[in-house]
Amino acid sequence: MMASKYSVLMSVYHKEKPEYLKQAIESIQAQALLTDDFVLVCDGPLNDALDGVIFAKQQEMGTVLNVVRLAKNGGLGNALNEGIKHCKNELIARMDSDDIAYPDRCEKQLSVFDEHPEVGICSGIVEEFTTDPNTVDAKRVSPETNVEIVEFAKKRNPFNHPCVMYRKSVVEAVGSYQDFCLLEDYYLWLRMLMAGYQGYNIQEPLLHMRAGSEMYKRRAGWKYAETQMRLFRFMRGSGFIGNGQYIKSCVIRSGSALAPN
Repeated sequence: MMASKYSVLMSVYHKEKPEYLKQAIESIQAQALLTDDFVLVCDGPLNDALDGVIFAKQQEMGTVLNVVRLAKNGGLGNALNEGIKHCKNELIARMDSDDIAYPDRCEKQLSVFDEHPEVGICSGIVEEFTTDPNTVDAKRVSPETNVEIVEFAKKRNPFNHPCVMYRKSVVEAVGSYQDFCLLEDYYLWLRMLMAGYQGYNIQEPLLHMRAGSEMYKRRAGWKYAETQMRLFRFMRGSGFIGNGQYIKSCVIRSGSALAPN
């Protein structure tokens, strides 16, 4: 019998649109296999509209929805670390507060963990959209097998963070999310892969991801380019990549980060 218990981990902050948060939560409420533990971390004080959505969902979902409120905004990595501590189950499905999960997303991921106990992290394809979830602007496809994932990780982020499901024990074993401006997730995956934990990416869409120009602006400029180079330095220092790959990656990634939006 397939394991059906999993936690959902979501972080929200004051700039989120209330209707997006509502849609995101409702896509989890519509899962084929329902969660018994939804941890929603409020990253600093919110506003009346967002609090109104959360209050309404608390009335609907009862004890399933566990709202964790942080006194001040500390960023995504910090919020997720706090949230992980509150997750009751070993398997945790990450969810962003403005995305929409496919109804069979969690069911498909649970079956991967069930069939492959060696897997510590599982993601899948995300479909980017701007206004209508059914109008796909772009697809983000990551490599399927662990061998391909390790090779891909030497150049680019090998998992789509908005739809990862991972084992709580594995994330905690490598030190959870750590500060690495805009690349906390990539840094975490690298430490997991280097420690020998296996990854897998389902080759089917699991999530409608809200994209648009704002998302691309965050991933541009000198600051982002410098952060990427710092991550490649970490890879080289750890022996994950050699000098040749380090130079190549720094040139390619900084070029794309500094390109016009």
